[in-house]
Amino acid sequence: MRFAISLLVFICVASLIGTVLPQNQGANAYIDQFGPFWFSVFDKFSIWHIYNSAWFLMIMGFLVVSTTLCVMRNAPKMIRDMRTFREYVRGSSLKAFHHKVEVDSALTPDQAVDQVGRLLRSRGFRFRVREDGESRMVAAKKGAANRLGYIFAHVAIVVICLGGLLDSELPVRMQTWLFDKQPVTGNMLISDVPESGRLSARNPSFRANMFIPDGKQSSVGIVSAGQGVLLQPLPFSVRLKKFYVEYYQTGMPSDFRSDVVVTDHETGKSFEQTIKVNEPLRYKGITVYQSSFDDGGSSLSLKAWPLSGDGAQPLDLKGTVGSDGKLPPALGGQTVDFTGLRVINVENLGSDPDPQPTDIIRDVAAVTGSAARPHDESKKNVGPSVQYRLVGADGQSHEFTQYMLPIQIDDFPLFLLGTRKTPADAYRYLRIPADDQGTMQEFMQLRAALANPAMREVAAHRFAQLNAPEGEQRTLMFQAAQGALRTFSQRGFNGIIDSAPPDQREKILDFAVPMIQLSLQELRGLVRVQQGLPALDPSGPQAEHEAQWLRLAVLALASLPDYPAPVALQLTNFNQVQASVFQVARSPGKITVYIGCVLLILGVFSMFYIRERRVWVWVRPVQGGSQWLAAMTTQRRNLDFNHEFERLRDALRNLGDTHEH
Repeated sequence: MRFAISLLVFICVASLIGTVLPQNQGANAYIDQFGPFWFSVFDKFSIWHIYNSAWFLMIMGFLVVSTTLCVMRNAPKMIRDMRTFREYVRGSSLKAFHHKVEVDSALTPDQAVDQVGRLLRSRGFRFRVREDGESRMVAAKKGAANRLGYIFAHVAIVVICLGGLLDSELPVRMQTWLFDKQPVTGNMLISDVPESGRLSARNPSFRANMFIPDGKQSSVGIVSAGQGVLLQPLPFSVRLKKFYVEYYQTGMPSDFRSDVVVTDHETGKSFEQTIKVNEPLRYKGITVYQSSFDDGGSSLSLKAWPLSGDGAQPLDLKGTVGSDGKLPPALGGQTVDFTGLRVINVENLGSDPDPQPTDIIRDVAAVTGSAARPHDESKKNVGPSVQYRLVGADGQSHEFTQYMLPIQIDDFPLFLLGTRKTPADAYRYLRIPADDQGTMQEFMQLRAALANPAMREVAAHRFAQLNAPEGEQRTLMFQAAQGALRTFSQRGFNGIIDSAPPDQREKILDFAVPMIQLSLQELRGLVRVQQGLPALDPSGPQAEHEAQWLRLAVLALASLPDYPAPVALQLTNFNQVQASVFQVARSPGKITVYIGCVLLILGVFSMFYIRERRVWVWVRPVQGGSQWLAAMTTQRRNLDFNHEFERLRDALRNLGDTHEH
């Protein structure tokens, strides 16, 4: 019993952890929350899926065995004790009881037994009489069901634990151990999965996921098993007719549901049903829950802008979410994996109290949290975005996100190009100013011109002519501008100050930044002439706007050397295909747990609200009548029991006195 209680305490603590800590999340979510060190420590105890961890299932098994043995050992004795009246108690032993009473009566022993029996029966006692010569022993009991409470409570623990084990991963693990099932770890078509990777259709318990795009169907669930998956065949197929999703103003989904067609494999009959978050489909002992939603393979059209070399012409690129492809060799030939398409992005466009103008800007992330928050005017839907991953020949990869439309930040339209090394990192953003046509074409042309030595030379000449007198001073100014542009195009501002002493860097930047900005202004003028665009009027109504465009372009160009890709992909068009994610479960343990809960309620009620009481009345003959010695006992002596004994004592005395007179 002590061992079982210790195990029960462990299970309660583990259940508390599993309730407080969200289960079955991605590893990156836990790394963000606890850090790499504590993640590695907690991971050894599998607290991310604590209810299916080996040690938790082992403790549950030990608790079942321990409590079962306890019940098997003690239940028969309790039942025998419930059924016996203990009528063979010696009369003289009753004098040792604390609650006792002696009564003298004129009734004969037989008459006394009859009257005492009626009194006890009226008070809800059942009794049995033992004759001992001329004496009589009346043994009575009430509330024997109290012992059932102990049995029910302990059996309830066993039943609830068995239900929990039945709904855990234990049945699936047993199949992998006994029937040589091997989880699938590689990518392959469902039709190519061997029999060793498929569970039985008669699997008594499982919990699987099912991913179905619009217009597609599936009859197989995906069960996670270790580092791989197993396929769980279903007795029916589910076809997704249409998926619907609605959003709050914050961008959080307010409701999503799926219209499905279910076809029974055995009968061939079909029926339609709508599956909602709290309204699952139940059919043939299997429950299909609306779990979440995802992209089902949307087709994408993109422009691939080169970020190196003196070319500025983008290449058209096609892609599909969930699949990968290769960039053209002219753009690096890297593998591009399109991971997501978000049609709605509600972003916080409030002012940044601590801007970082020379670095890739942080903290332009999607709004999360309760949709019931007060309306925030700084949060706006900024349109679609695409997420992708670039993998180089060395296997190194980076993740990217890019917004389809320019976003108004500080009253200026900017294209945001986000990048991060791993999903655990936050996106950092490169901000590219949009031109008058709402595109990034003019910026890309300026970048390409900056990478062209001949264009840099012309721009440096024009800068020197405008800012230095003719002669040696102009030559020195030209050389300084040409060198600064060359270094800036390759390494940004960091390249200009890296070799300088720390105490001289601020002075160097005070000189270099205006020179680079004015040189780029001349370079932009050259580009506009080449493209047949009108020259910019430095004193016109758009002068401040154009000056701001140039300042933002300088900052973007300064950050380009830190951008970890030779190409920027810009989403131009898409055809969205949505997919519904269902959780499919067969959980017979639920009924078992309900039965255990009923037994637990009955057991606790019996133990706390039903009190076992036993009464013995020893009647022996004396001269002129009989003498009674009565005693009463219970497991828990409290104030109520004392009052009950006093009432019984007074009733016995009144009964004896009445017949004596």
